[in-house]
Amino acid sequence: MIIPNDDREEFRAILVEIGDFHMPFGRFGPKDFPPRGLPIMDLPEEYLAWFQQRGFPNGRLGELLEMVWSIKDVGMDGVFDPMRKARGGRRSMRKPRGSQSRGNNR
Repeated sequence: MIIPNDDREEFRAILVEIGDFHMPFGRFGPKDFPPRGLPIMDLPEEYLAWFQQRGFPNGRLGELLEMVWSIKDVGMDGVFDPMRKARGGRRSMRKPRGSQSRGNNR
């Protein structure tokens, strides 16, 4: 199967856009993952599955999240590895120290 160059370039452009997009709200948004939120390519599959079941947000964010979900759902998460490597690796999903509740101080 031969894939036309136009399709390859379009796919590359979409991957770059996905790599540059960060989650703007919610549990993986800037509040818990400063300064811009978690890159959408690093969102857990379970989180994306939640959107898939309940509906993706409107607009470009929803389109990109749906594409990330589709890629991860078929086991192709590795397609994001070159971008992760170029940006210093996968972003940790652990909250930075100081942002977690410390419980009761007795």
